[in-house]
Amino acid sequence: MRRLRILIWHIHGSYLNALARIEHDWYLPVKPGRPEGYGGRGPTFDLPGSVREVPAGRVRHLDFDLVIYQTPKNWFEDRFEILSAEQRDLPGIYLEHNTPRPDAVHSRHPVDDPRVLLVHVTHYNRVMWDNGRTPTAVIEHSVAIDPAARYTGRLPRGVFVANGVQRRPRIAGFDLFLQAREQVPLDAIGMETEAFGGLGDVPYRELHRRVAAYGFVFSPMRYTSLPLSVIEAMTLGAPVVALATTELPSVIQDGVNGFVSCDLDYLIDRMLFLLDNPAEAARIGAAARRTAEERFGLDRFRRDWNAAFARVLGETPLTSLPPSPLVGEGEDNGTRNTQYAPRPAEDQGRTVP
Repeated sequence: MRRLRILIWHIHGSYLNALARIEHDWYLPVKPGRPEGYGGRGPTFDLPGSVREVPAGRVRHLDFDLVIYQTPKNWFEDRFEILSAEQRDLPGIYLEHNTPRPDAVHSRHPVDDPRVLLVHVTHYNRVMWDNGRTPTAVIEHSVAIDPAARYTGRLPRGVFVANGVQRRPRIAGFDLFLQAREQVPLDAIGMETEAFGGLGDVPYRELHRRVAAYGFVFSPMRYTSLPLSVIEAMTLGAPVVALATTELPSVIQDGVNGFVSCDLDYLIDRMLFLLDNPAEAARIGAAARRTAEERFGLDRFRRDWNAAFARVLGETPLTSLPPSPLVGEGEDNGTRNTQYAPRPAEDQGRTVP
């Protein structure tokens, strides 16, 4: 594929860190004060030189091949504010990072455009969202981390990596973390974790060496996309103990390459087991690393994204699952495009869930 010029907002720092490894030219709009979505390259990542910042006011004067949207704000506000009419007609991809809120029953996706490709990050997300008539694809995650960072497990503790969990306590499983911490030595890393005794934000370039020292990684996420922190941990070769929700049961096989269950008592028991049995922790972590290499490698990620680019550029047809009906088919019931509220940017280019 020829080298493309792609406009994308900085929404999810760790995801952008992987996406930018695909050999195209990436343009990030920036505004004074670096507000949400306009933070540019950010201070915590070592992004390649192919990622360029451009003042938001100059965007409409540049030539792009396609535009990637990631939030309702990008779609409903930003594109009208900073793009020209011609740029708004460029091939477009909406990258959906999230599960539908408030639930999968009443949530119609905000994009309703057969000319746009809606990319979901898990198969679970695609079948949970009502995608309407918009063509869809699934591109599973990948991560780009320091290849020298490897699991050691020298710290007899576990770690939970997430941002702003107090602002989304049920989704992030904050209550489960606090319950588990009463019985198991657990740390937390991420923005705002200092408020409950955590270690705070850690720059991405340092994060994985820190995480690799822990005995295991805990993910109590109830209702979210497959957490990048889990894939990062598996790539490090660290054992993961996680709630068996959304896409995770298709990634972790209990007792083989990690531990998954909806029984918190069982998960606590497995955490203590890993701390008491470092050789077994290393074995399970090695199996997790093999899974990460096979399923979430950067080469597969590049192929999938380049295939998506080919689709929107007209080299292959846009196809979609049949539209699913709204609740009370034939009636609006106030549900169309109203149940999807813009979410806070929980990572802003730093540690991510």
